[in-house]
Parts: sequence; C-alpha cells; structure tokens
Amino acid sequence: MSFLGKMFGRGEKGNPVTTGEAIQKLRETEEMLNKKQDFLEKKIEAELANARKNAKTNKRSALQALKRKKKFEAQLQQIDGTLSTIEMQREALESANTNTAVLTTMSEAAKALKKAHADLDVDKVHDMMDDIAEQQDVAKEISEAISNPVAFGQDYDEDDLEAELDALGEELELEQQKDLDEKLLDVGPAVPSNLPEVPSAEPAKARAKPKAEEEDPDMAELAAWAS
Repeated sequence: MSFLGKMFGRGEKGNPVTTGEAIQKLRETEEMLNKKQDFLEKKIEAELANARKNAKTNKRSALQALKRKKKFEAQLQQIDGTLSTIEMQREALESANTNTAVLTTMSEAAKALKKAHADLDVDKVHDMMDDIAEQQDVAKEISEAISNPVAFGQDYDEDDLEAELDALGEELELEQQKDLDEKLLDVGPAVPSNLPEVPSAEPAKARAKPKAEEEDPDMAELAAWAS
C-alpha cells in the first residue's frame, strides 16, 4: 500500500473517505511535516556550528558533524518534495470539492426550474399574451368611445360656429359705436347752478361824484347824457 493510501486509509466496508475528510487529513499531514522541517533545519544549523567549532582543533569530529548535516539536508529535501505533492493534491481536492458543491447547487436549481415550468406550456403562454393584447385594444376603443362627444349628440359644424362668432363680433362693435356717438352728442357747456348773483346796486365810487362835476353844469349834463 502506498504512503498516501496508508495515510488516508479506507472507510467502513472498503469505502474511500469523503473529499472533505481527505482535505482535512492532508492539512494535518502538512502541519506535521512543517514541524519536522523546522526540527531538521535546527539540527542542520547545530551540526554546521559544531563543524565550524572543531574545524581546526578536532578535524574528525568536524567531519562527522558535516556528514550528519548532509543526512539532515537530504531528509529536509525529501520533506520539501512531499510537502509540494501534498499541497498540489490538497488544492486539487479543494477545487474538486468546490466544483462538486457548485454542480450540486446547479442541479437542484435545474430541478426546481423544471418543476416550476411543469404546468406551463409555451403555446398557452403565447395565447394568453395575445388575449391580453386584444383586451387592451378593446379597453382603448371603449375609452375613446366614452370620451367622444358624438355619442351625446354634440356634433356641430365648425363653419357654422365660426360664422355665428363673427356675427356676434360685428354686433358688439355696432353697439359700442352707438354708445360712443350718444355720449358725444350729450356733451355741452355745463352751467354751474351756484354762481353768485349780479349786484343791482351801483358801486359806491360810481355814486360818489367829484366835486368839480357838481360845480360844472356842462359836465353834469354830459354825464347824465352818457348814463
């Protein structure tokens, strides 16, 4: 059995694990390998430091440290390859899981749509739309018939109405001209009724005669003749 087969195992009665379970196991394996990777990197750093420390004083010990470092590096490289494989498989499973969910949803939606259209017929729908359009035309004709004044006997000849209107205008002009003429004829000099009366008595100065006239008989006679 392969490593992945051992890792995932099988469900009851030989059934494979579900996609979600496989993704979860892959994530757990990635986490475990990442921890081992960190451990190996620390071991490599320690062996490298040991080799540097004994490079001049203890050459044999330094060589052993380098050998162990090489072994740890090989293990680390193997883990890197395994992590890459697991990551690609996990991404493929996640994509497949997403596609499965999408297809399931679309399948359920298609079934629901089919059920909704089960009692519908395209020809019946077209017939219904034609009936609606026909009834709209009937309603429009009824509205126009109701709003048409011909139905109430109010159909008048436009020319007759125009002629009657012109006659009324001429009649109105004649009446206005007649009123204006009558007002012009009635205009005359207005004599005020409250004018002061003309005095009948002769002014005092006129009654008073100069002394020279009383003394001259000729002047008195002339004045009497003039008055």
